[in-house]
Amino acid sequence: MSKLIEILKPDFNFNDERGNLTQLVHEGYKQVNVVTSKGGVFRGGHFHKENVELFYVVYGKFEFIGEKDGDKEEYTFKAGDMFMVKPYVIHSFNYLEDSCVVALYDKGVEHADGSMDSYKV
Repeated sequence: MSKLIEILKPDFNFNDERGNLTQLVHEGYKQVNVVTSKGGVFRGGHFHKENVELFYVVYGKFEFIGEKDGDKEEYTFKAGDMFMVKPYVIHSFNYLEDSCVVALYDKGVEHADGSMDSYKV
């Protein structure tokens, strides 16, 4: 069982001949970003002190590395996977394929004074 992240499932999925609707969450998030990355790109090496961050993989594949207090966890995520990263967990992404990820933050990364809840290590 993971100490650093929580593996989740979308709240709701609906499929018919027209296509697909995926509801990620009902409430609780104030900022939503869509991130695209090319295969071979590395992003991350940062953490958030205030925010819980939820990720949903729209397409692609990447290796995720989470670290905190000497614990390290590695996962490979692909389209349809969803997971939550807790505050103070250093997280990084090694994109194996062109990918699109939705990132949701419960409080929002930008503060009113212009500072950010994002800390590089």
